[in-house]
Amino acid sequence: MSTSISVPTLGESITEAIVARWLKQVGEAVEVDEPIVELETDKITVEVPAPTAGVLTKQLAAEDDTVNVGDVIAEIDPDAEASASPKPKTDSKAEAKSEAKASGPDAMPAARAEAGRSGTDLSKVEGTGRGGRILKEDVQRAAGGSKPAAQSSAPAKAESKPAPKIPEKAVPRGGASDGPREERVPMSRLRKRIAENLVTAQQTAAILTTFNEVDMSNVMALRKKYKERFVDKHGVKLGFMSFFVKATVHALQEVRGVNARIENDEIVYNNFWDIGVAVGGGKGLVVPVIRDADRLSFAQVESEIVRLATLAKNNKLQISDLTGGTFTISNGGIYGSMLSTPILNPPQSGILGLHNIVERPVAVDGQVEIRPIMYLALSYDHRLVDGREAVTFLIKIKEAIEDPERLLLEL
Repeated sequence: MSTSISVPTLGESITEAIVARWLKQVGEAVEVDEPIVELETDKITVEVPAPTAGVLTKQLAAEDDTVNVGDVIAEIDPDAEASASPKPKTDSKAEAKSEAKASGPDAMPAARAEAGRSGTDLSKVEGTGRGGRILKEDVQRAAGGSKPAAQSSAPAKAESKPAPKIPEKAVPRGGASDGPREERVPMSRLRKRIAENLVTAQQTAAILTTFNEVDMSNVMALRKKYKERFVDKHGVKLGFMSFFVKATVHALQEVRGVNARIENDEIVYNNFWDIGVAVGGGKGLVVPVIRDADRLSFAQVESEIVRLATLAKNNKLQISDLTGGTFTISNGGIYGSMLSTPILNPPQSGILGLHNIVERPVAVDGQVEIRPIMYLALSYDHRLVDGREAVTFLIKIKEAIEDPERLLLEL
């Protein structure tokens, strides 16, 4: 008796997904809990495991099909024997290319248009483009060669005059001679969701950004002094993010409005501190959440960041990893960003932007010194957070980072 594979529950408010990739083909043997298909939602990619061992006998949905939660998408026969040659995966792109070759010579659209104007038979044109593709210039050359001899009889002086040569640097790279000038690909559901969230944030919140700068000297010195002992004891590197997570929790406890949200006509103040950390995942920007960051040690924060970043990179994040954050930290500095105005992650009321660390001349006790400086940016919902609160929040971050002992003493 066959076992049906259904689309599992994918999280609150998520009712459908797209079949991203079949990991097993019809006729292949599968083991218990072995992933057989990847489903992509507007938030994450989920692997659906086999509930029993056997042979995959049916695929009831094709890749890129939209399926609903509860739909049966495959069947496994526990008593069947695996096929010696499983049904190969259909490559629609390869088929399209094969059909194109069968329908005629491989020619650029501009070449086909030129052939239509000049009445040139493309089957008799030798292509000089990549892979033997026929270019517009090839058609023009073939058409010119077929002109009557009378047209080519011109004065010798005119013949000896060389044609103007286009400077090599003026030839556009990646132009029509190398292939299509444009490429259109469908947006992934994750990218669509990111776009929707960003537009919603801009349209529904009164976003304002305030800035400050922080001297990283003391944190860098502390990190340098203890980084090897930290790794030896905790098995994870001591990074800058744990300092900022702890400093953020401290600042949020002092300025509660930044950790709140607007819900209809009410302000909801969160008495917990779940900090989202924006990371670049395998398919786009995601914001996994560090739960109860106020209760975690520096080592636990670093370990959790490594765990979530690894899951994001491998598209293994679950819905529970991405929901419920009360505040977000975005570190554009790892990409070299000097300054930015981050966009809120709804329904949150604040997001902290970190940037690269650059040595700059600063005044210290009346003397000019070179210090490692980072610019901080806080974007906040001005409907809920006043400018005074926003500035106070950033000052609390600045004080904690410039004097990290305050974090240990909770000052």
